[in-house]
Amino acid sequence: MRVPNSVVLPVGTHVDCCQEEEVEEKRHDIMAKITAMLAERKSNLAHFINNLECSEEPKFYVDQWERLKEMQSCMLTILNLVAVNCMDHHDIKKLEACILEHVKNEKLFPQLIRVLPPVYRQVEAAIVDIAQSEEMADHGMMDLQYLLSKLSQRQHLGSLGRELLQDILRYLHRIGLIVWYEEIKHLESTVFLQPTFLITMFKLLVRYRLVQQLESIS
Repeated sequence: MRVPNSVVLPVGTHVDCCQEEEVEEKRHDIMAKITAMLAERKSNLAHFINNLECSEEPKFYVDQWERLKEMQSCMLTILNLVAVNCMDHHDIKKLEACILEHVKNEKLFPQLIRVLPPVYRQVEAAIVDIAQSEEMADHGMMDLQYLLSKLSQRQHLGSLGRELLQDILRYLHRIGLIVWYEEIKHLESTVFLQPTFLITMFKLLVRYRLVQQLESIS
């Protein structure tokens, strides 16, 4: 809600736990709640802004007023909810196709259209090759400097520098090919070439109904 012109695609999972008519009922209910939430937010912001403008000393609240006006200008585009069964590969492919269709919509993302330099594609292809190689550990973790040295050995990438690689890694992180937590000091030198490993690890650490499961143990 704080990102200007953001686009949100709601995704409903666990379709396999519902009857067909329940899915449509829940889809309608969720979209109605989202619409109501956005309307309430718009109303609250307008109310807060009006209170500041009508105060006895409005000049003392200029900073707050500017922040509220900025939030008020952040318009959300809410797409139709996609319901999927995460256990069904066909549904996952359907979700992927839906996301790609929206991403390619120039009306939704006019500011994201740009031509990438060839080196971006070359590095992307090389990283995919490294991640799939037999020498790559299952966890897919690699030191940033070591990754740079491995890429520099590739054809056409001999002059690849650390700064350019970091720019490319930011792009690959945004599109989900790799994960790089450059803002976390202890992880800034580690690149995760296998994001699925993190998902598996998080599933072991973050469990659904974990508290109830623990409390059920005598």
